[in-house]
Amino acid sequence: MRKVAWRLIPLLALGYCVAYIDRINISFAALQMNRDLGFSATVYGLGAGLFFLSYSACEIPSNLMLHRIGARRWMARILLSWGVLAMAMALVRTPLEFYLVRLLLGAAEAGFFPGVLYYLTLWFPASMRARAISRFYVALPLSTAIMGALAGGLLGMQGTLRLAGWQWLFLLEGLPAILLSLVFLRLLPDRPADATWLLREQKQEIEAVLGWEADQAAAIPGAGASPLRDLRVWLFGFANTVMLAVLYAFTFSAPVIFQNATHWSVDRIGNFISAMGLVGVIAMVGNGWHSDRTGERFGHAMLPGFLQAAAFLGAAWLIRPAFTVPLLAMTFVLFASMQGPLLMLPTTFLHGRNAAIGLATINMIGMMGGFVGPYLMGVLRDWTGSYRMGTALLAVPMLVFCLLLILLRRLSFRKASVSAQAAVME
Repeated sequence: MRKVAWRLIPLLALGYCVAYIDRINISFAALQMNRDLGFSATVYGLGAGLFFLSYSACEIPSNLMLHRIGARRWMARILLSWGVLAMAMALVRTPLEFYLVRLLLGAAEAGFFPGVLYYLTLWFPASMRARAISRFYVALPLSTAIMGALAGGLLGMQGTLRLAGWQWLFLLEGLPAILLSLVFLRLLPDRPADATWLLREQKQEIEAVLGWEADQAAAIPGAGASPLRDLRVWLFGFANTVMLAVLYAFTFSAPVIFQNATHWSVDRIGNFISAMGLVGVIAMVGNGWHSDRTGERFGHAMLPGFLQAAAFLGAAWLIRPAFTVPLLAMTFVLFASMQGPLLMLPTTFLHGRNAAIGLATINMIGMMGGFVGPYLMGVLRDWTGSYRMGTALLAVPMLVFCLLLILLRRLSFRKASVSAQAAVME
């Protein structure tokens, strides 16, 4: 399994790192782009959020295609198409063009993240999955660190070859996805049986463990039913919605919020966000490791959620930058820390084709939060003249997220109790 982890997770993480950069690099581009093109905070927030509408609409079809033709070819296609569209962002001039390219970019990238979650279930047993997911998903805070480190230099290319700095940012950050599509096509095996770097006995052992887990799950009453009829899928989807609404409302506005609060240069803001991402990497890996070690999942996600809500309220209430900036940075670190245990939970009851559909459904519902969060943050900014009210209100969805996890915990324990009783009767 160590060999599997080293072969697969860095490649998958690199893919998601590029995806996340191309998804939210407009947060740095906005420092120049909004002024050059005359975009208001509302126009910018709507364009940022539209990505998630088309992304959400294409989630399930994309994951079904991945299940049908294999991860290697389908993920390579996703990388190629979103790389081209990410570079096309450099060509936008009007709000309508901005909206259109963001919609197309969302459709192109759809399915990559839930596809990876499904793909990991084909390789890692449940006891190792939180670590595997957190080590893959470490790409999110790592991409934040990379983007922060690069943003100042790319925006500083203003005027080079008669292009604006924000245009260079889109062009140079979209290119890696195109190149990486060729790497995926060559190096990514669809499943253990296709891995030339595993011995036959190792392939058989992985398949045997995963097969045993699938048989155990299939023995649970109602396990063969459609995942769309499972209440847990929808509750996880709604929890994902409020969580991602908070994440993207904050991250799409973070550079502007930090600049307004501190009057730092673009380079200094980029370096601070880069450091924030590196701390998030440590928090994500550490909490995922501890969750696997203890076997506890819900508490490892709920506690960071409650702390995030408190940090948002504190950042809005304590206006001084000495308090606001570290509290907002802490919200991102807390978000990163909860991801491994949280994303592992649906894979405990979703398997095979149901996992492809169920995980895509959860992500599809959740991505609606990516539309709502940035748009409302932009509207509140234009309405009030600052980001203070929007920051304070981010505490509300985080508290809803925690309440949904409490409900899911009770529901999961009830399902486990029913399954144990059925096993005893059998």
